[in-house]
Amino acid sequence: MTEETKNGPTRRETWIRALFVILFALIYGVAEVVLVMVVFIQFGFVLVAGERNQKLLDFGASLSTFVFQILRYVTFNSDDKPFPFSDWPATG
Repeated sequence: MTEETKNGPTRRETWIRALFVILFALIYGVAEVVLVMVVFIQFGFVLVAGERNQKLLDFGASLSTFVFQILRYVTFNSDDKPFPFSDWPATG
């Protein structure tokens, strides 16, 4: 066994990571649809009421942070698994 193999991730860890990447890629697809819905609903609020809905703003902010966390994880820029394996991102 080389020094590289001792310090690097094991083959099992890599396959487990691959399964999580697939899972989060699927979750990303759902989150993307929800994000588009938030955009259109918020647009409707602005058209009808003339102002933005604060709850949608907060949810949109946390959802976009969640999507960012997914993208960081699946691109190997982070080892921290996003929600539901960690807390939902806070707003603000």
